[in-house]
Amino acid sequence: MSYSQHFQLQHFGNSYQQSSATSSYQQTNPYQQSCGPSIYQQSSATGVYQQSPGTSPYQQSSAPSVYQQSCGTSAYQHRSATSTYQQSSTSNSCHPSSGSYQSDHFRHKQHYPAVKSQSERRSPDRGRHHEHHHKGQGYRSHSERHRSDSHGDRRNRARSPERRRSESSRRRSSRDRGRSPTRHRNRDHSRDRQKHRDSYRSPSYDRQHRRERKRTRSRSSSRERKRPRWEDEKERRREGHSSSKEKSQPATRPKEIEENSLPEKVEEEKEDEDALSTKPVWIRCTHSENYYSSDPMDQVGDSTVVGTSKLRNLYEKFEEELGQRQAKAKAARPPWDPPKTKLDEEIDVSSSESDCESDEESDDSSTCSSDSELIDVIEEIKRRKAHPDRLHEELWYNDPGQMNDGPLCKCSAKAKRTGIRHSIYPGEEVHVACRPITNNAGRLFHYRITVSPPTNFLTDRPTVIEYDDHEYIFEGFSLFSHTSLNNIPLCKVIRFNIDYTIHFIEEMMPENFCVKGLELFSSFLFRDLLELYDWNILGPRFEDGTPSCPRFHFMPRFVRSLPDSGKEVLSMHQVLHYLLRSSKALVPEEEIADMLQWEELEWQKYAEECKGMIVSYPGMKPSSVRIDQLDREQFNPDVITFPIIVHFGIRPAQLSYAGDPQYQKLWKSYVKLRHLLANSPKVKQADKQKLAQREEALQKIRQKNTMRREVTVELSSQGFWKTGVRSDVCQHAMMLPVLTHHIRYHQCLMHLDKLIGYKFKQRCLLQLGMTHPSHHLNFGMNPDHARNSLSNCGIRQPKYGDRKVHHMYMRKKGINTLINIMSRLGQDDPTPSRINHNERLEFLGDAVVEFLTSVHLYFLFPNLEEGGLATYRTAIVQNQHLAMLAKKLELDRFMLYAHGPDLCRESDLRHAMANCFEALIGAVYLEGGLEEAKHLFGRLLFDGMDLREVWLNYPLHPLQLQESHSDRPLINTSPVLKKLTEFEEIIGVDFTHIRLLARAFTLRTVGYNHLTLGHNQRMEFLGDSIMQLVATEYLFIHFPDHHEGHLTLLRSSLVNNRTQAKVAEELGMQDFAITNDKTKRPVALRTKTLADLLESFIAALYIDQELEFVRTFMNVCFFPRLKEFILNQDWNDPKSQLQQCCLTLRTEGKEPDIPLYKILQTVGPSHARTYTVAVYFKGERIGCGTGPRYVSLESSPSRDPERERHTHTHTTDRERDTHTHTQ
Repeated sequence: MSYSQHFQLQHFGNSYQQSSATSSYQQTNPYQQSCGPSIYQQSSATGVYQQSPGTSPYQQSSAPSVYQQSCGTSAYQHRSATSTYQQSSTSNSCHPSSGSYQSDHFRHKQHYPAVKSQSERRSPDRGRHHEHHHKGQGYRSHSERHRSDSHGDRRNRARSPERRRSESSRRRSSRDRGRSPTRHRNRDHSRDRQKHRDSYRSPSYDRQHRRERKRTRSRSSSRERKRPRWEDEKERRREGHSSSKEKSQPATRPKEIEENSLPEKVEEEKEDEDALSTKPVWIRCTHSENYYSSDPMDQVGDSTVVGTSKLRNLYEKFEEELGQRQAKAKAARPPWDPPKTKLDEEIDVSSSESDCESDEESDDSSTCSSDSELIDVIEEIKRRKAHPDRLHEELWYNDPGQMNDGPLCKCSAKAKRTGIRHSIYPGEEVHVACRPITNNAGRLFHYRITVSPPTNFLTDRPTVIEYDDHEYIFEGFSLFSHTSLNNIPLCKVIRFNIDYTIHFIEEMMPENFCVKGLELFSSFLFRDLLELYDWNILGPRFEDGTPSCPRFHFMPRFVRSLPDSGKEVLSMHQVLHYLLRSSKALVPEEEIADMLQWEELEWQKYAEECKGMIVSYPGMKPSSVRIDQLDREQFNPDVITFPIIVHFGIRPAQLSYAGDPQYQKLWKSYVKLRHLLANSPKVKQADKQKLAQREEALQKIRQKNTMRREVTVELSSQGFWKTGVRSDVCQHAMMLPVLTHHIRYHQCLMHLDKLIGYKFKQRCLLQLGMTHPSHHLNFGMNPDHARNSLSNCGIRQPKYGDRKVHHMYMRKKGINTLINIMSRLGQDDPTPSRINHNERLEFLGDAVVEFLTSVHLYFLFPNLEEGGLATYRTAIVQNQHLAMLAKKLELDRFMLYAHGPDLCRESDLRHAMANCFEALIGAVYLEGGLEEAKHLFGRLLFDGMDLREVWLNYPLHPLQLQESHSDRPLINTSPVLKKLTEFEEIIGVDFTHIRLLARAFTLRTVGYNHLTLGHNQRMEFLGDSIMQLVATEYLFIHFPDHHEGHLTLLRSSLVNNRTQAKVAEELGMQDFAITNDKTKRPVALRTKTLADLLESFIAALYIDQELEFVRTFMNVCFFPRLKEFILNQDWNDPKSQLQQCCLTLRTEGKEPDIPLYKILQTVGPSHARTYTVAVYFKGERIGCGTGPRYVSLESSPSRDPERERHTHTHTTDRERDTHTHTQ
C-alpha cells in the first residue's frame, strides 16, 4: 500500500470515533462540559498496551529492536493496521457520545493541483495568481502524485525505475517483517502478498473504507498504465462499496439534520468501539542502530535508553550545521539600530513611572499605558518595513515582544510581574533539568497529540521519511510532560472558523530518543523556522536564577502502521539524519545551468516535489517561507537568473483594508445607513443611490493592490536551503502553543482549588468562571507571530468554516438579536450553554450571594426590621466588598482576559474581579451545592473562627425555638390556625410549624401578638431573595442561549408584583390574609400587598420545608407561565418598546431623538400621592397617564393609543425632512 493510501485510511477511517471523546457534557451531569474522566484514566482503564501471549513467529526473521527487547512478547501477532485516530478513540471509548458529531467534518476531501499546460505554467503577470488560487482544481490519487513529484532523494538508492514503481508505494506484510532487503521478490509476489494482507483486514477497517467519501480523479492514460494492478482492484472494490457519491457538507449543519442522523451515528460509534475494545494497541520504535544503548548497566537514573558516542557525534553535527546556522547568519550581517518612535518613548515613560509608584491604589491609577492615542502605529509599521534584512516587502516577520504594529505588552513593570496574560501561571513548580543524553523515561509522561476534525491538518503532500524501504508519514507530535495530565479537559480552539478539539492521549513511550535531540529539533523548528520567539514553556526559575527544565518536550511522530493497530515510530536520530540530508541548496549554483537545460517533464517533476516545502534563507526576516510555485523562465537570454519562488500569502489585517481607518469609517456609515433604510417604511431613490455609492467606494478600497488581503510574493531562489519540512508539520506545530497554555492554565487552577478549599470535579466549569468576556483563545501566544508563521509556512489553501462560529452564541447587541434570542423557548431538560465566558455564571452567582446574605442576616438579627436588613445586605453584596473577597483568593492572578486596555485601570479590574468572584460562587453552587457555596462565602467573610462559626451556625426562627418539634397541636386552640389548614389543603403541604404560615399572612397593620410574634415584612425581605435564586437557577439551566441581560429580562417578567399577585389570587391568599378588620368582611388587597403575601409565603415555606419545596412550588405556579410571557413579549415593557421605536426613526448623521417624560401633576399626601405623567417625542406629547408610582407610571403613557398615531406622523415628517435635505 502506498504511503498516500495508508495515510488517507489512517486518518479518515477513525476520525468519527474521535468525536466520541469530545462530548460537550456528560450524561450524568448537564454542566460537565467536555471534562469527564481524564485522558490518563481513560487510557489506563482500557489497557491499550496489553501484550499478546506467546512468542511471535516472526522474531526469528530479524534482530529484535530495543522495543522488542523491552517488551518480551512481541505484538507481531496482531492483524492489519487501521489508523492513528483509532488509538485515540480506543483511549476515549468510555466517553458517552453527545450526538453532536457531524460526520462530514472528518471526511477530508483532499485537493490535488492539476498539471498546468505549457501556456499556463508561467506568466509575467503573476499578480492574478492570488485571485484564482482558491478555485477548485483537478484531483489525483496519492500514488500518482507520489510517483510523479515526491522524494527526489530516492534516486540515490541505486534502484531501477522499474523497482521504484513497484516498491515505492508498497508496505511489507507481516510475513516479510525482517530487516533484510526484498530485492529477490518480484512484482507478482508483491501482489500476492497484498492480497494476503487484505485478508487480515479487520471489520472496522472495512467499515472505514465504506464510510470514506468517493473522490473524483483526473488521470492521464500514462499514469493509469503505471498504477499497479492491485491498486485498480482496490479502487474497484472501494467504488463497489459506495452506491452513490456523498455530497460534501458545510462546517456547520442544521440542527434538524443532526437530530435525524443521530441514531445512525450512535450505532456506528458503538460498532467501532466494540471492534476496537477487543483489539490491543501497541507501538514500537525502529532500530537503535548503535545510537542508543538499552543495557541496564549503562543506564543513568530512571532512564531506559542512553545515548552512545555515535549519538553525541550526531548531535554535535546537527548543532553545528543546523542549530547554529541562523545565529551565525544573523551575526554575519551588519547590526541595525532602528530609529525610535513615540511608541518607544511612551513605553520608557510608563516603565519608569511604574517603578517608583507607591502601593496606594486609586481609581485614577493605571497599570498600563493609558494614552493609547499617543502611540504612532503608522511610524512603527514604517520602521518595520524599513528593516534591511527583510526578505520581501509583503512578507511579515516576527520580532520578540513585538506585534505587527507595535509592542505586544504595554503594561507597566509592576503589572508584568503577574497575570496569565504574561505567561505567569500561579503555583507552578520548578523542574530539575532532564539528563540530556537519556530519555528520562521514569520522569516524563508521554502523550500523543491529535486534532479533530482533521480538516486543514491532512495535506496532499505530507512530510514523509524513507527508512529501511518503508515510508514513515508525519502524523503529529508526541508530548512529554514532567507532570501527569490528570483531570485536565480536552482543549478546544477555533481556527479557520472551525471548532477544533486537541486530544492528548497517554501512550506507551517510544524509547529511542534523548532529551537533547528533542530540544535540538524544537529549537530548529519553533525558533529557526517558525520564529515563535514569544512562546515560553520554561516556567519559573530556581532561587539562584538557574532556568528550570522546559515543562514540555516535543517529538515529531513519523509512523507506519503495523497489524492490529500497531505503530512503528521512527527513532529520533533518523529524524535528525533526515533533516541533515535534506539541508541542501534549493538550486545549487554549480547546477543551475544544467537545471535550466532539463526537459520540461523533469523540471516539472522537481518543481512539484518542492511545492509545499518549507525553505529557509538564514539571517533574513522572515527566514522561512513555503514554496507554492517554482518557475525557471529566463526573460533575459544573456543573463542566467535563478528560478523564481512564488508564494501566495496573506497580508496582516493591520495593513489591509480591514485595518484601514478610512475603510472602517466608511464601513460603519454604510452599515448604519443600510440599517436605517431597512427599518424605514418607505425608502427614497436618493437614499438607495447613496447606499450604492458607499458600497462601491468600499469595493474600490478592497480591490486596491496595497489593501488586498491576498498577496503574491516572488523571490529569487538564490540563497534558499531546503529543510525537508512541509506545511503539515507547521500546521500541527502551531497548535502546540494553544495546548501548552491550556495544560498549564488548568494545572495552575489546581492551585486555586487549594485557595478555595474545594476541588472542582468539572474543570471546565472552573475555567468558565475565570474567563472574562474579553478573552479569546486562538493562538495561545503572540497572535501576530502565529498569524505570520501560518501565512508564511502553513498550508496554502486552508478550508474555512462558517465565520458565524465566532459570534453565533456570543452576539447580544442590536434589537434584532434581542428579539431573536428572547423569542426562543426554554429547553425541557437541563442543557449546557455554548457561551464561553462567565457572565451567565456571574448572573447565577449574584443570586446565590444575595440569597446567602439574606438568609444569614434574617436569622442572625431576628429583631431587625426590613430596612436594616436591606442596608446590611447592600454593604455585603456591593462590588467593592466582593472585590476585596476576590483579592483574598488572588483571583486577579487566575483570571483570563484580553491583553489590552480593557482592565488596565484599577477600577475596571476591581469590577471584573467582583464579577469573577460571583461567577466562582455560581460555579461552586452548580457543582457542590448550596452548602459548599455557603461555607466558601463564610470562610472569606470572616478570618476568625469564632465569627465564622457564628455566621455559619445561625439560630432557628423564634417561632421554631418556642416549639422545637411542632406547633400543630395549637391548631385546635386557635381559629386563625384552623383556618390556615384549609390553605394547606389547597397547596398540598402540611407545615411543621404552622405559625410560620400565620406570620406570613399577617399584614403590617396588625399589631404585635403572641401567636405570630410580628408581621410579614421581614419574611417579605427573605422571600424575595429566595424567589430570585430559584428563578435564576431555572433560567440558567433551561435557557442556555440567553446572555445575562436576556436572563434578567426573563426573570423580571417572572418575578414581579403583577405575576406574584396573579399567583396569589389564583391560590386565594387574599382570603387567608390576617388583618385588623374585626368585621370579617372580604378585603380587596392591592397588587403590591398580594405580591408581598406571596413572597412572605415563600419565606415561610423555605424556613419550614427547605429550598426543594420552594423549587417545586415555583415549577408548578410560575415557570409554566414563561412560555406565555415569551410568546406575548411581556419582557418588553411599553417604555422599552417606545424607546426602540424612536431609535429606529433616527436620522443619519444626527443624535437619535428619545422620548421625554414629564410630571404634569402631583396630588395627595406624601404616603399616598398620585402622579400624572406625559411622554413627549420631538416636542409633541404622544401619551399621558396617572398612577401612584412615578417609575411604573412611565410605562403607562407609553401604552397610550395616541402613540401609534404620533409615531406615524413623525415617520412622515422624517421622510419629508430627509427629502428636503437631499435636495
